[in-house]
Amino acid sequence: MTGSEVSPSFRLAYVPGVTPTKWVRIWNERLPDVPLTLIQVSAAEASDVLRDGGADAGFVRLPIDRTDLSAIPLYAETTVVVVPKDHLVAAVDEVSAEDLADDLVLHPLDDTLAWDRRPGLPANERPATTADAIELVAAGVGLLVVPQSLARLHHRRDLTYRPVSDAPESRIALSWLEDKTTDLVEEFIGIVRGRTVNSSRGRPTPPQPKGKRPAPADPQRTAAARKPTGKNPRSGSGTPKGKGGKRGKPRGRS
Repeated sequence: MTGSEVSPSFRLAYVPGVTPTKWVRIWNERLPDVPLTLIQVSAAEASDVLRDGGADAGFVRLPIDRTDLSAIPLYAETTVVVVPKDHLVAAVDEVSAEDLADDLVLHPLDDTLAWDRRPGLPANERPATTADAIELVAAGVGLLVVPQSLARLHHRRDLTYRPVSDAPESRIALSWLEDKTTDLVEEFIGIVRGRTVNSSRGRPTPPQPKGKRPAPADPQRTAAARKPTGKNPRSGSGTPKGKGGKRGKPRGRS
C-alpha cells in the first residue's frame, strides 16, 4: 500500500468510561465496507496515541494539549464520590466537597479532574489507577471522587456512589490530529454530531438525472379551452329550461 492510498479501516480510540456503541453501530450501517476498529487507551496516553498514528480519532477527557490536535467537546459528566454501602454518605442523595472534609479521599495517578483544592484528607500514597483506588475503597481505606461513568464501569455490589454538587466536571471530546482530517474522520465527526446521510458534509450522493421540461402550452388552444360552450351549466343543455325549440301562437279569447 502506498502513502497515497486510503486506509481500508478506521481506528477509533476511547478512554475508560466512554461507551462508543451507538456511534459504531451507525458507522457500520453507513459504511459497511470500512471496518471500524476500537482501541481502548488510558486518559493519559490518548493524546500520544493520536499523535503517533495509532488511531484516526479518539474520545478523550479534557483538558488535552491542543497544539496539533483538534477537539470537539461533546458532553460533561456528573462527578460522584464512591463509598462503601454502610458509609454515612450512602444515606443522602447528594454531598458537597465540604461534607468529605474528615474522610480520607484517594487520588489515583490517572485522575483527570481539575481541582483547585481537593476535598478530604490526602492519603500517604496515590494509587496507580482508578481500578486500584476502587479496591481500596472496598477495603475501607478511603473514598474516591470520579466521573460517574467510571463509578459505573467499576461497579461493585458492596459500593455505591453519590453526586458531589460542587466538584469539577469531566468533559469528553472527540479528538484527532489536525493535519490528518481525512474523509473518514469527517464522516465520523458527522455521525457524532448527528448529521444525516444526505447532509452537506455526509457522503456525496450521485446527481439525479434532470427530467425534461414540459413543452409550453399553445396559447390558441388555451384560449379555446377557456371559451364558454353556450351550455347552461345547471341544465346541461343549450336550451333554456322550460322552453321549447319554437314559440307557439297565443290563443284567442273565446
